[in-house]
Amino acid sequence: MAKGKGQKGKKITLKIAMNSIRVAFDGGLRLDLSKMGITTFPKCILKLTDVDELDLSRNMIKKIPSSIENFQKLRWLDLHSNQLEELPKTIGTLQNLFYLNICNNKLTTKNLPEELNLLKNLHILNLGLNCLDSIPTSLGALKELRELGLFDNALTTIPNSVKKLPKLKKLNTERNPFPDSTKQEEHADPIKRIETLYLVQEKDLCCSCLKMCQDERDKLKKLNNMTPSPSKKPSFPLLLTPNSVAKDNQEEWRLSSEHP
Repeated sequence: MAKGKGQKGKKITLKIAMNSIRVAFDGGLRLDLSKMGITTFPKCILKLTDVDELDLSRNMIKKIPSSIENFQKLRWLDLHSNQLEELPKTIGTLQNLFYLNICNNKLTTKNLPEELNLLKNLHILNLGLNCLDSIPTSLGALKELRELGLFDNALTTIPNSVKKLPKLKKLNTERNPFPDSTKQEEHADPIKRIETLYLVQEKDLCCSCLKMCQDERDKLKKLNNMTPSPSKKPSFPLLLTPNSVAKDNQEEWRLSSEHP
């Protein structure tokens, strides 16, 4: 039984986990344990390793165990918005992984396993909102990668091996302390940025994100207050409304029908 606790202090049991399995759009099995208040990886889900998708996002998990390698069928893994400081090396054994989101955690470059370069079928990788000061050149081995999120880190450069990935279409490097932003933009020009929208409640936002949202909302309110009021709606008293015409015509038809 898992040590992780969900809302109201309830433990994540095998029964709860089984009831959280859904059928994905493509017919695969999706285990959704997002936003459950889990602090420890639930060991009970190791009995459900036949799922195709695993969502543990928006929890408070600090560590993913090496036993994640048991999920060999996994194609979709979402760990965003936790408190992860490292990833196990065994994550590189998930050869079927297509999507990996580890955005908004506490990952550093030192604790980013080199084994990520073994995920040969990976199409989407999101590393945004972490504590990365550099990107391993070994990620250039991900030849199938289409989308890469590196925004809101401490990066000063992007390796050529990553920028020149043959199938990379979307790259988001915004809000990194690049020494020459113009030069970075030149490299990013042919690559579209990742634009992902997450809808969350205010209580799930960190202090800085909440303040930023509140500031933007205040700006929007001020802008709306400055917008001139619309002019008075024009009226056309001489025009008959369609209903009045229809009513007159209907009355004429009724009278003519009654008195042929």
